[in-house]
Amino acid sequence: MRRCAVIMAGGSGTRLWPLSRRRRPKQLLRLLDGRSLLEAAFSRLRELLPAEDIYVIALIDHIPAIAAALPDLPPENLIGEPEGRDTANAIALAAALLHKQDPDTLMGVFTADHLIRPTDKFVETVRRGFDVAQREADALITFGIKPSSAHTGLGYIECAKMIHPGFFAVRSFKEKPDLATAQRYISSGQYYWNSGMFVWRTATILDEIRKHLPETQHAVERLAAVWSTPDGPRLAREDYPRLQKISIDFAVMEKAPRVLVLEMDLEWIDLGSWAAVGGAIGADRAGNTQTAPQVATLDAHRNILVSEDDHLIAAVGVEDLVIVHSPDATLVCRRDQIERIKDLVAQLQQRHGEKYS
Repeated sequence: MRRCAVIMAGGSGTRLWPLSRRRRPKQLLRLLDGRSLLEAAFSRLRELLPAEDIYVIALIDHIPAIAAALPDLPPENLIGEPEGRDTANAIALAAALLHKQDPDTLMGVFTADHLIRPTDKFVETVRRGFDVAQREADALITFGIKPSSAHTGLGYIECAKMIHPGFFAVRSFKEKPDLATAQRYISSGQYYWNSGMFVWRTATILDEIRKHLPETQHAVERLAAVWSTPDGPRLAREDYPRLQKISIDFAVMEKAPRVLVLEMDLEWIDLGSWAAVGGAIGADRAGNTQTAPQVATLDAHRNILVSEDDHLIAAVGVEDLVIVHSPDATLVCRRDQIERIKDLVAQLQQRHGEKYS
């Protein structure tokens, strides 16, 4: 069976403002060793599959930037959505296009906004997922991250009995919990973080989408039939925005009869905020984290200092700040106020439209 991977590269990442914008989402930011998260995701999958079997689905406005970032990816493997309609529709569209090429296809779905290491463990685990999906036609396989803390910003997967070594039946999916609930999950030993990554046959996921989202199934089948013709973009603009905006977990995974979770025992960090970026990079002896070519500090402690160009960031006598420079905006924020950046971006949109968003 043909094995393919689809990288979901949607989302804007407003908590990484002012570097992350509508036209330049967080997965394209070069924050880690000069590489973007999208480039890292593609590189990981290249250890498993040839470039011609890797696809990226993203907003159509982001496709030119993604093509420039991934020159080894065939242009025809870029799937542009007219607008974001959450993961169920993105996955359905990608599955329909792959299924039309070859109905006997195994499809992996992967995120573009996480730091995942080491690569060899990732590749080994994904390969095991593909192997089981190939043997068991009705299985929907998700990857659960072995939790390292009682995280309140992630969803969880509750396990039932073991089906194969390392594979467990899924009892339930849980939304982001409060701290006490998250601690209870961790103490039980029956929960994983929900990675949002999957493996299945295209025929199987499309059958489940047909059961639970018939309008989506009908729309993506129509689109797949004309995708590479002049009618494709027109039909996409007409049909796609009408689809129900819903995640694959709500739409399918919580209802499907045979969902298995395979443990990924590796480092997995959602780089959704400047605090997460700081944690991934590490700090110097003064506790400062820098991802900027030019930084000078004097009696400055526990700050996060970010720039992608040669603009000098100088910090004197300050503590616990986030300072982020971009060509048209500079953020100065206390570290304990990071979650309010989304509110700031919303305020800027109201005052200035898309100028700073």
